[in-house]
Amino acid sequence: MPKMSEMTVQSAKNVAAPDAEDLSLSLDSLNTLEPAHDILRYGYQPLSPFFAPKSVAVIGATERPGSVGRTVLWNLISNSFGGTVFPVHPTRTHVLGIKAYSSITNISEPVDLAVIAIPAQKVPEVIEQCGAAGVKAVIILSAGFREIGAPGLALEAAVLQAARQNHIRVLGPNCLGLMCPNSGLNATFAGAMARPGNVGFISQSGALCTSILDWSLRENVGFSAFISIGSMLDINWGDLIYYLGDDPNTHSIVIYMEAIGDARSFLSAAREVALSKPIIVIKAGRTQVAAQAAASHTGALAGSDEALDAAFKRCGVLRVNTIDELFNLAEVLGKQPRPRGKRLTILTNAGGPGVLATDALIRSGGELAPLSPKTVETLDTILPPHWSRQNPIDILGDATPERYGAVLDVLAEDENSDGLLVILSPQAMTQPLATAEQLQTRASRWTNKPLLASWMGTETVRPGEDQLNQNRIFTLPFPDTAAQIFSLMARHNDNLRSLYETPSLTITTGSKTQSVQSVLSGARQDNRSLLSEWESKQLLQAYGIPTVQTELATSADAAVAIADQIGYPVVLKLHSHTITHKTDVGGVKLNLGDSSAVHRAYEEIATIGQPGDFLGVTVQPMVSRHGYELIIGSHVDEQFGPVLLFGSGGQLVEVYRDRALGLPPLNTTLARRLMEQTQVYQALQGVRGQARVDLDALEALLVRFSQLVVEYPEIKEIEINPLLVSAEQLLALDARVVLHSSAMIEQGLPKPAIRPYPGQYVKSWALRNGLDVTIRPIRPEDEPLMVDFHQTLSEESIYFRYFHLMKLQSRVAHERLTRICFIDYDREMALVAEHVDAQTNKRSILGVARLSRLHGLNAAEFGMLISDRHQGQGLGSEFLTSLLNICNAERIARISATILPENRGMQHLCKKNGFEIVRNFDEVEVYYDF
Repeated sequence: MPKMSEMTVQSAKNVAAPDAEDLSLSLDSLNTLEPAHDILRYGYQPLSPFFAPKSVAVIGATERPGSVGRTVLWNLISNSFGGTVFPVHPTRTHVLGIKAYSSITNISEPVDLAVIAIPAQKVPEVIEQCGAAGVKAVIILSAGFREIGAPGLALEAAVLQAARQNHIRVLGPNCLGLMCPNSGLNATFAGAMARPGNVGFISQSGALCTSILDWSLRENVGFSAFISIGSMLDINWGDLIYYLGDDPNTHSIVIYMEAIGDARSFLSAAREVALSKPIIVIKAGRTQVAAQAAASHTGALAGSDEALDAAFKRCGVLRVNTIDELFNLAEVLGKQPRPRGKRLTILTNAGGPGVLATDALIRSGGELAPLSPKTVETLDTILPPHWSRQNPIDILGDATPERYGAVLDVLAEDENSDGLLVILSPQAMTQPLATAEQLQTRASRWTNKPLLASWMGTETVRPGEDQLNQNRIFTLPFPDTAAQIFSLMARHNDNLRSLYETPSLTITTGSKTQSVQSVLSGARQDNRSLLSEWESKQLLQAYGIPTVQTELATSADAAVAIADQIGYPVVLKLHSHTITHKTDVGGVKLNLGDSSAVHRAYEEIATIGQPGDFLGVTVQPMVSRHGYELIIGSHVDEQFGPVLLFGSGGQLVEVYRDRALGLPPLNTTLARRLMEQTQVYQALQGVRGQARVDLDALEALLVRFSQLVVEYPEIKEIEINPLLVSAEQLLALDARVVLHSSAMIEQGLPKPAIRPYPGQYVKSWALRNGLDVTIRPIRPEDEPLMVDFHQTLSEESIYFRYFHLMKLQSRVAHERLTRICFIDYDREMALVAEHVDAQTNKRSILGVARLSRLHGLNAAEFGMLISDRHQGQGLGSEFLTSLLNICNAERIARISATILPENRGMQHLCKKNGFEIVRNFDEVEVYYDF
């Protein structure tokens, strides 16, 4: 295949493009990195050998009762798995009546999956043998790796090296294995096979897997996949989330997690999949004691639980506290739509259960839906006079199935409600089955709202409950649990919706990078990690964050002179490179009204600390504390890198503990959501005569602060406390910055868990007609521009791009454009060509090019779409060259696409740039290997 050096890729910018070059490409998936044309044509999912193997070898198979090797082999041959099973034993010729092999290399037929159940010390050698036999997937059940300390870590390193050299993917070690109940594959040493279903379950604890399995059999819960992930030596959460996201049999994903491992991989996968399939996580280690226990068990370090919460919110994952909630939500989200809001209507035939449900609803953050006057008026005509006349709607203990049905018809028309909970309490005249049938026949009228049911009781209500479950109406035995589940669904939907709200355009004033670099370089030259307050404020000012005027003085007379110039009263603060919390040591003197007070304060501060601690003072005007004191900060989490903090500030910040955490980078929408999680946010909107704070300006400040954090990873900690905010101003009164040590910088600085905006791919360019454009990665705030862009496209361009026609209304729907504009730059890179009209300053997008990584492969697919009026101007050629350069920079090994046969111009352009072309009957595949 053709190879292209970096120099050749760069020089491709000068290649002359054909007239038809700007016709569109398809983005149909080509899951392949293999050179063979048949693999390219038919696609390849790298984890398929784990979940759909045609042959399995059990290395360590034995007939010893109770052994792992015997149990795995028996599970494989006693279920409906239709593939071939090969026992591997060093001395036996047969195991459980099946021909055995002394080594996997002696098996003459291809082996898709090997399950290893031997002592840990022998595993590296066996991995080498698997490589020689052509095995691409291995499950290591063996324990004795990182959980035993340094010797185990060394063994893991040897296993990983052998696996990488032989292109083998590894699940485990120290795991239970995996099941695919729908196909009958049971490659575990569990005592039973899970039921088939639509829930993909992943657990880091093998012991919990067996407990969940027992529970699921009792509760009739089915699984599309049942996976024990173990120590995650190779395959991690992200790999499995991607696979289950693509699996049509999986409707929801539930996870038991002890450590997140590769945070960036998890967040990237979850952000993509959570939009289409709910991901529900129960994470062990909320308390410090439990976190230490989990770390000891898995050999992994536990990170901040609050940071984990922030990460889950940022990627659309729903976190729960109990196993019961975990599977209840997985089932209900698989059966019912997410609620549009948090207002629930409760229909009951008994007052007590309705009150219990209401209490649980309010405690968990939900609301009772108000009944509209029309609804109340209509219900008055069909219900007995003593009905409750409010929500919960108590239709009394003698309610017949027909009364339930009539009320359900009325409630279906009430727009005030976001969901319905129907409660049935078995009384002498109650008919559970007939009432369930009334609910079932009306379920189609609730397609846009979740419909929950609580048939209270046991055997007397069982027929009705079974009827509802068979018709995808989620039932729970207790109404308070049902109400709480609804609130969790509403919270999940609200979080997803807020993640993809279109932010306002973030106009970032160009940061003064030279002044920032000067401050950081000075600190490194002095071999210190603590910046002074004056230096810290220089960083803030460089990013447009307003600070109180701060001047340095190294003598009492100089301090007095500065105070005279600023005007009294003033504040003096200790200037030091070693003492960080000045207030704690008496290094802050407030409200100094004249020169003698300034002179006296200077002399007092000069006595603080040890020799070398005192370097002078800063002199600042005494600012009126009218408004609210906030804190904005960032610290580095062990697992997520930089984490942002926002909340109530001042001297009692640790006492009030009113704060929220978020992951950088932020846009204006994410900044607002961060603020909304705090108690002080209510005050910022104006209370008790206080004017409303300029929240838009505060949003922009948070965005700029997050940019400072991600653009300068040398910063270990940064804090503004207090940030004084009022209707008139935002002002940083104090700041503190701690840098990473020189040793840490040499080892490699922590990276943000979410990749920031890739500004290195922004460049200026001109079309052939001289029109200036900026080619840059897409941003979420580009959504309105993308709506305008789609109005410039012809049907032919749309057909060439998507292989079918698509109405404008569908193309510009918010739900679709979120997929286009809200991207994860680790997973995708979409470039836009933006033109700004010099006279009107109107911005417009002329074309879009997209590069999408293929799941589990070091390969990407690409596509482009260019406005009809700007085709034939060289933009397609420039886009393609830019994508090739990005692949080179990101170390992507293959780029590919599917093109319609009639799109000859694009085929010619790809050929001129070194692409290999494979022609099929109804489409053309193009690919390029670096």
